[in-house]
Amino acid sequence: MKKPIKYILTIIVIIFVGYNSVYFKKLDEVKAISNAKEFDAPTYAKNFYSKKLVPNLSKAIDMNTLIGLVKQDSKSAFDKYSHALGIGNIRYFLVQGSGTITAIDENDATISTTSDTTLQQLKIATEFVYGNAIRDASGLIDINEFKSTMDFNNVSAEINKIIRTTVIPQFKTTAKKGDIVKFFGAIELNQAHLKLDNLELIPISLNLSK
Repeated sequence: MKKPIKYILTIIVIIFVGYNSVYFKKLDEVKAISNAKEFDAPTYAKNFYSKKLVPNLSKAIDMNTLIGLVKQDSKSAFDKYSHALGIGNIRYFLVQGSGTITAIDENDATISTTSDTTLQQLKIATEFVYGNAIRDASGLIDINEFKSTMDFNNVSAEINKIIRTTVIPQFKTTAKKGDIVKFFGAIELNQAHLKLDNLELIPISLNLSK
């Protein structure tokens, strides 16, 4: 008789432990918790663009001024005006300026700006807007805000999407050769291998005048 009692007690213990180890939640509660943990990159990018980036565009360095400073003392110019996430030669600058449109192609618009006697050619990207130039050039986003690099990279993708859908279409529709464009944007420079000709600007704001 002792063995059956022993087995019964064992079964009771197993059932008790199992019961207290398993719990159930409503499906709606589980979904709510899951959604709360998901990072909303589109909303973050929208708020960043309208509330941080655009209000700080006036702090962007003039494009021609930057080129002159880089030619004189590249290290000082990079130290003072560039931003990047880590150690490396690739750096990003937030710049502004104006120039005359000299050519419009499928993927970009070429403008010329004059500083003293120097003619500077600049290509404004109007098709392939990608990468981290805008996000990093501003220096306004701290990677420590994010729980994962995926969230951080998704912010770049969403910022670029804003540019492609709100800034570029109007410019491409109305821009003509000979127009003057006032621009704000980001450029990438390699500190170890400087190339200052045919620079590409990822636009943040573009305003045309005749």
